[in-house]
Amino acid sequence: MTPRYVTDDSELGHAIKVKILMFGPLAENVGAREIEVALEEGTTVMQLAERFQLVNMIDSGLRVAIDGTITSNLESMLKDAAEIAFLPPVSGG
Repeated sequence: MTPRYVTDDSELGHAIKVKILMFGPLAENVGAREIEVALEEGTTVMQLAERFQLVNMIDSGLRVAIDGTITSNLESMLKDAAEIAFLPPVSGG
């Protein structure tokens, strides 16, 4: 792989900051209910799920809400100051 050299600031990626909300067993596994993280601009919901090792849970019913709206498009890019909630499946009977 050829190294890429940046010649000026316009070639640098921009960072965004998002707030992540975890509920139920997710919060216990991660050790927090609320986390703020800095990400590279263009990061997708799926990449965020990968970072927190939640991808396997998506097939089990994990749902994601961005700014209070449930989404099924995990390839959507996150925006600065977005609030992402990872919602575990509800169990019971």
